[in-house]
Amino acid sequence: MPANVTQKLIESHLVSGEMTPGEEIAIHIDQTLTQDATGTLVMQELEALDLDTARTEVSVQYVDHNLLQTDEKNAEDHEYLRTAAQRFGLWFSKPGNGVSHPTHMQRFGIPGKTMVGSDSHTPAAGSLGMLAIGVGGLEVAVAITGRPLHFRMPEVWGVRLDGALPEWCSAKDVILEMLRRHDVKGGVNRIIEYYGPGLASLTAMDRHVIANMGAELGATTTVFPSDDAVREFLRAEDRADEWVELVADEGAEYDIDEAIGLSDLEPLIAKPSSPGNVVPVREVAGEKIGQVVIGSSANPGLRDFAIAAAMVEGRQTSPEVSFDVNPTSRQILTDLTLMGATTALVVGGARIHQAGCMGCIGMGQAPATGHNSLRTMPRNFPGRSGTKEDKVWLCSPETAAASALTGVITDPREWARAEGVKYPTLDLPKKHSVNTAMLVPPLEVEEAQRITPVKGPNISRLPDPEPLLDELEAPVLLKVGDNISTDEISPAGARALPYRSNIPKLANFSFTQIDETYPQRALDTQDTGHIVVGGENYGQGSSREHAAIALRHLGLRVVIAKSFARIHWQNLANFGVLALEFIDSADYDGIDQDDTLKLSNLHEAVNGTDPITVENVTKNSSFQVRHRLSPRQAKYILAGGLIPQLSRDKDGDDAQAATRPRTPSTDS
Repeated sequence: MPANVTQKLIESHLVSGEMTPGEEIAIHIDQTLTQDATGTLVMQELEALDLDTARTEVSVQYVDHNLLQTDEKNAEDHEYLRTAAQRFGLWFSKPGNGVSHPTHMQRFGIPGKTMVGSDSHTPAAGSLGMLAIGVGGLEVAVAITGRPLHFRMPEVWGVRLDGALPEWCSAKDVILEMLRRHDVKGGVNRIIEYYGPGLASLTAMDRHVIANMGAELGATTTVFPSDDAVREFLRAEDRADEWVELVADEGAEYDIDEAIGLSDLEPLIAKPSSPGNVVPVREVAGEKIGQVVIGSSANPGLRDFAIAAAMVEGRQTSPEVSFDVNPTSRQILTDLTLMGATTALVVGGARIHQAGCMGCIGMGQAPATGHNSLRTMPRNFPGRSGTKEDKVWLCSPETAAASALTGVITDPREWARAEGVKYPTLDLPKKHSVNTAMLVPPLEVEEAQRITPVKGPNISRLPDPEPLLDELEAPVLLKVGDNISTDEISPAGARALPYRSNIPKLANFSFTQIDETYPQRALDTQDTGHIVVGGENYGQGSSREHAAIALRHLGLRVVIAKSFARIHWQNLANFGVLALEFIDSADYDGIDQDDTLKLSNLHEAVNGTDPITVENVTKNSSFQVRHRLSPRQAKYILAGGLIPQLSRDKDGDDAQAATRPRTPSTDS
C-alpha cells in the first residue's frame, strides 16, 4: 500500500501499537534536543532516573534562551548544564552558539531520523524529513535513557502546495495562511505533511519556518519530504553524505486533505495577542509601531536576515522605531557579515543582539507598554514579550523591514511601489561558514562518570512526588478562559526564567499574568490541594513542564477543562496532576471560583473508562468529566508521576540497547 512520509517515518521506528489514529503507539527515538530554559530540569530528571550514559544516537544540550547575565543565576545554570552534559554523554552548545532549532538543523539533523525536544518548536526539524516532536522535559529524559516515546497516533493532514510564492511574500505567509484558516487548535492530534509541486520553490530553511510554527496550530509535528532542497542544504553544510531521499509513494493518501495555492497568497500578519488572529497586512496598514524584531527560531535563515538587509540598505529606519536583529546562529551571523549584510543592517539603524532566542522568550527587547511591536517570531501570547500589557504582531521579514522603514505597519508591496524598489535578488553562499568551535562533544563513558555536575545555590531538587489521593475535596482556586497558554501559567521573561531551576522560587510567578494573588493562595493549599478550571485548549504554547511541576508544588491536584493542549496535558500527567475534561462543556458555566468540588473513588475511576462524577459541594450540584489516560499513563498518575513509576519499572522490558552518541560531520 502506498505510504506517505509520516507513515514511513513512524513505521520504521515503531516499537509497539498500531498506526491507527487515536491508538497509543511507541516509537524509538534517535535524537534529543534540550535547551537551557527546560534543560536544567531534564538533567535533574536524568539524575533521578540513575542514568549512566545517553543511549540515543545524538543528544544535544543547547544554551539559547536565558543568555542575559544580569546576576549570577543564569551563569550558574549554564555551568550546571555544561557539566551535566559531560556527565550524561550529551553534546553541549555553548551560550551564543545559536538557537537550538536552526543550529541542530545545521549540524545534527538527518533525514529519516526521529527526535524529541523539550521545546515545543522541535518540529522545525521536520523541514529535513525528520519526525521531530516537542514534548515535556521528562519525556526527553526518558528518551535519553533509551526508552521509547509513547503517544496517540495522530491523523495525517496532507497539505498540497501548488504554484510559487509571489514577490514580497515568503514562507512566513504560508504558515500564517494556515493559522488564518484554522486558528490555534486546528492541528490538535494531527501531523501536518506538506507535499506537491509548490515545494520546489521552498528551500529547507523556508520549510523550517513553516514546520516551526506548526506548533502554533497545536499540531503534534510537521513533516516535509527529504528531496533535492534538503540535499542542497546538507551539501552547503558539508554534510552531503548524510542525505537520504524520503518522499511519499505515488498514490499515497492522507486522513485529511487540503491545498494552498502559493501564487494566491499575500502578506499576512497576526494581530495581538494570538498567532491565530491573522489578517492581510493591507487591512491594518498605517498602525503606528515602536519596535521591529527580526530573528528567532520562526525565521532563522540567512535569507530572512539578508532580505531585510537588502531592503534597508542605503536607507534609515524610522527614528521612532527600535529595529532589533537577533541572529539565530553564529554561522548565520558569519555568513551575513561576509555578504556585507550585517553592515547594511547596522548602518540602517539595527541593534544587533546575541545569537539566541532573546526577545522571543522575553529575555530582553521588551517593548514599551501600549506600543506596537512587529516580530518575525512564532508567538504573541499576552505578556510573553516581557511587557505585561504588550501589543505584539507576527509577520514576515519583508513586512517587518518595510514597517521599520516607515514607522507604521506597511504592506511591503505598497512600500516597494512607493519607493520604486524591485524585489531583491539575493546572492546567498552555496557553502555555509561551518564552525563547530562552540560545540563541545561528549566525553568517553569512563571519563564522564567521574564528573560531578556543578550545582549553584539557585538549583533546587525536584519536588517529592505523592501518590494520587482516592478522594479529593478542594477549592477551585482559579477559573480561566479559552486558549490559556503556558506563558500565562508559568511566565517567561527576565524576571521569572532565571529561577527555572528553583521550583519553589519559580512557583511564586505562577498565573501572576492573570491573578497576582494566586501563588500565595495556592501555597496555603499545599497540604489539602486545589483545583483549576479552564476552557478550550488549556495549556497551549511552550512545552515548559514548569507549568505543571511548579503548580504541583503549590498544591494543584486536578485541572478540569473543556480541552487540553497535547504537551501540557502530558506534562500534568508526568507530575501526577489529574487532567479531566468536561463531558458537557456547558457545565463549565456552572462553576465559580472558590466553589468546593469533591471527587471520590479516583483510583477506580483512573483505572477505568467510565465517566467520573464531580460534586459541586458549594452549589449542591454535580457534573460529569472524563480522563483520556491510557492504562500505562493511569499507572503513573496513581504513583504520583512518571519518575516514581519508572523507578519501580526501571528493569522493565522497554529500555533499548545502549549506543554512543554519533559524531556529526564537521569542518572546524
